[in-house]
Amino acid sequence: MHVLVDTSVWIDYFRSGLISSPLDTLIDENLIVTNDLILTELIPFLRVKNQSKLIGLLNDVTKLSLQIDWEELIQFQTHCLRSGINGIGIPDLLIAQNAKQNKCIIYSLDKHFKLIKDMIDIELYDV
Repeated sequence: MHVLVDTSVWIDYFRSGLISSPLDTLIDENLIVTNDLILTELIPFLRVKNQSKLIGLLNDVTKLSLQIDWEELIQFQTHCLRSGINGIGIPDLLIAQNAKQNKCIIYSLDKHFKLIKDMIDIELYDV
């Protein structure tokens, strides 16, 4: 099963890799995927830092198409709010939706995904 690697993991990986060291194995086994949202969060920072090699490597990762179902996102957000879970951003809901649509596991250091995991029926990469 493919693993959709969230921005939080990439940031740690590029900085120190202390928390995200399992990413090495996922890369070696060609299990990682990305999407345009995650790349849009990462690439501007990498451009400012003149990290063209990293940008090229990220662009080589298999990219999932974003098929945004706005009604489903509204349902996700409504369910979160009714459950007392506030502050889940639309980008995280989009990533969750994208992973669910493509039957991927999400690898994230963001605690939001743990809060919505069962509610949205997504699987998280267990480090």
